[in-house]
Amino acid sequence: MEDRPTTDFGFDEIPAAEKQARVGAVFTSVAQKYDLMNDVMSLGVHHLWKRFTLEMCGLRAGHRVLDLAGGTGDLALRQAQMVGASGQVILADINAAMLQQGRDRLIDKGFVKRFEAVQCNAEILPFADNHFDCITIAFGLRNVTDKSRALASMQRVLKPGGRLCVLEFSKPICAPLEKLYDFYSFKLLPRMGELIARDRDSYQYLAESIRMHPDQQALRQIILEQGGFDEVEVHNLSGGIVALHRAFKY
Repeated sequence: MEDRPTTDFGFDEIPAAEKQARVGAVFTSVAQKYDLMNDVMSLGVHHLWKRFTLEMCGLRAGHRVLDLAGGTGDLALRQAQMVGASGQVILADINAAMLQQGRDRLIDKGFVKRFEAVQCNAEILPFADNHFDCITIAFGLRNVTDKSRALASMQRVLKPGGRLCVLEFSKPICAPLEKLYDFYSFKLLPRMGELIARDRDSYQYLAESIRMHPDQQALRQIILEQGGFDEVEVHNLSGGIVALHRAFKY
């Protein structure tokens, strides 16, 4: 487990006890424009990344699913369709403003009886051992203060035979793409945040937090060694700009 008195907040080193509140302030600020900015930032490609993630979840009717850092509910909405009336989806997020967006979305789509919205910390999940068939966390792990503790908590509540799907920004696998991505991230992205969401600082943090997140192989080792999972597959998407780590608990 990580047990550092300080941690990263973008490129800044801050007391670990402060990160949760500072990340919370970022997402409270961007909640209203979060989906719009995702579409603009990725030119809509984030929908393809999430579709691939859902395909890798192996969901069936009756399954129990936990969507962590579920935010505005785009994964949870599709998961509720996949598990059917006999299944259950828990939409979980530590941030109340983001969770409210997702909760309203699923209710508006008529899934009020198939999901539950839970505000909780991924490091201390308030669920029973061996409870879920699948856990997803999309673009949320890098914002967790103690990733190792969160992954171990996920492993605890996942059933034997279950799978964890971690979708996250990662490291481009070729140098030309990496240079282009750096230009986009540090020159264009904060400017888009300023123009569309009226919040340059939050999107500057986004770019920095991606660079501070472990790369594909480093995260795979964390999931195996500190999370306690038995097998991890790594799938690079869009040249490694995003990677899906699918982990299994046997």
